[in-house]
Amino acid sequence: MYEKDIEQATEKFKALLTEQLERNDRIKSEGDFTDFETKEKIVIGVCGGDGIGPIITKESARVLEYLLQDEVDAGKVEFKVIDGLTIENRIAHMQAIPDDVMEELKQCDVILKGPTTTPQAGDGRPNIESANVAMRKALDLFANVRPVRIPEQGIDWTFFRENTEGAYAVGSKGVNVNDDLAVDFVVTTTEGSERIARLAYEYAKNNKKDRVSIIQKANVIKTTDGKFLNLCKNIGKKYPDITTDEWYIDITTAKLIDEKRRRDFKVFILPNLYGDIITDEAAEFQGGVGTAGSANIGKHYAMFEAIHGSAPRMIKEGRGDYADPCSMLRATVMLLNHIGRNDKADLLEKALDKCMFQEKKYVITGREDGATCREFGDYVMDTIQTLNS
Repeated sequence: MYEKDIEQATEKFKALLTEQLERNDRIKSEGDFTDFETKEKIVIGVCGGDGIGPIITKESARVLEYLLQDEVDAGKVEFKVIDGLTIENRIAHMQAIPDDVMEELKQCDVILKGPTTTPQAGDGRPNIESANVAMRKALDLFANVRPVRIPEQGIDWTFFRENTEGAYAVGSKGVNVNDDLAVDFVVTTTEGSERIARLAYEYAKNNKKDRVSIIQKANVIKTTDGKFLNLCKNIGKKYPDITTDEWYIDITTAKLIDEKRRRDFKVFILPNLYGDIITDEAAEFQGGVGTAGSANIGKHYAMFEAIHGSAPRMIKEGRGDYADPCSMLRATVMLLNHIGRNDKADLLEKALDKCMFQEKKYVITGREDGATCREFGDYVMDTIQTLNS
């Protein structure tokens, strides 16, 4: 009765298995991380995306170029503006990232990327994969790193979300077996899990963090979450000075709002989907998704972005100039740290803390009663100048 449906679904599943096994083999052959201290020139791609993306990305790039002006003048840093990630252009090419745009991205060492719109079921647009997911896979940006810090509440969290596997690995390649049954897939590989765990434990060791928490749902998702948990625990055994604990994703979300228990968390390792959800929750403690930046790290490339979306409603309502650049600016701090400009990163972070939480001379509201994106950027640069004098 179902033989033909099952046969067709099995063929699709076979192709997915082959694709993922080949990807695991490619991970095994990776070299070392790029050493930015030895690079003669660092190329920073500026990719605006769509919606409010070009506005907040342009402002963050302006602040970044201000901080790196001496190196730009000396030819040590180059900015490369990359267009083409608008939803209109992606639909025109029927690609998550058009080929010519991808080639431009691959010519950069690091990328400052604005939010991009992803079509969803029922919105009348073609089913194009998320540009973020496509970029992470194409550039092998396996680690999504998101810090959340509120010193007065004892919150100092850093999340290491696996970026290329889990429920997102083949999210656009599920199978409609027939009209009554649809199946999606979760992917966990040994190489993929071990490398995100190593990065998290190395970060904990280098930053004097004494606890790493592995987040999963291995009691229910026994095969893939169970594999992720066991592999991360095995990596943790190589760091005896760091306490490893394990938490189910549901109770973790509860404990993050427990004022006593949440102070115990330091570094998190999470599969892709759980990491996406819980880092948005965590950002709310800091003031919302507009206050937190995000790094996507690979061996040879890195991409830095806001953690929020493209806010097409703001553009439709004519409020784009009032978009908040703070999440992109927090991502810019992470970019500076990644390329070894730690002093500039510290300076920008202090300026943002002062502008966002302490002095608050200009406040972003997203409307005409608040500052524009550019006014806030000027405020940040004036604050940097004051702090540096």
